[in-house]
Amino acid sequence: MKHKSKTAWRWRSPGGITLLIILAIATFFLVTTYWAHIVPVLPWLLLLACPLMHLFMHGGHGSHNNNSEVGRK
Repeated sequence: MKHKSKTAWRWRSPGGITLLIILAIATFFLVTTYWAHIVPVLPWLLLLACPLMHLFMHGGHGSHNNNSEVGRK
């Protein structure tokens, strides 16, 4: 039997959908109101995203699994 995540189900409930809509509306108004303050920071956010993606996508250094049997005899 396939186990369903409680977290995924929670977002599909009426309360979860309502919360997502409220967050989307709040984000829209914050971005449109403070757009002049956001635009100058965008290049720095892009530069900050590079090391963060490296950390989170690789899972940190030392966790690479080198136990594959490909190419070994």
